[in-house]
Amino acid sequence: MQTSAPLALPKTAPLSTASTPQPVCPAGTLESSELLQGAKAVSILHNGAIYRLQATKLGKLILTK
Repeated sequence: MQTSAPLALPKTAPLSTASTPQPVCPAGTLESSELLQGAKAVSILHNGAIYRLQATKLGKLILTK
């Protein structure tokens, strides 16, 4: 009984170790956590009117006048 030589497999490129690309944010972008600072809601004064920015339990934001 004769044994054959092992088959040579083609070499593959190594997997990329680069991290997942982050979305590009325009200048002046803030994280909601920076505005809320642990609170569920904050008041924002804009052109003499007070607005309320609120984070919901589902992670959405609501802005009301």
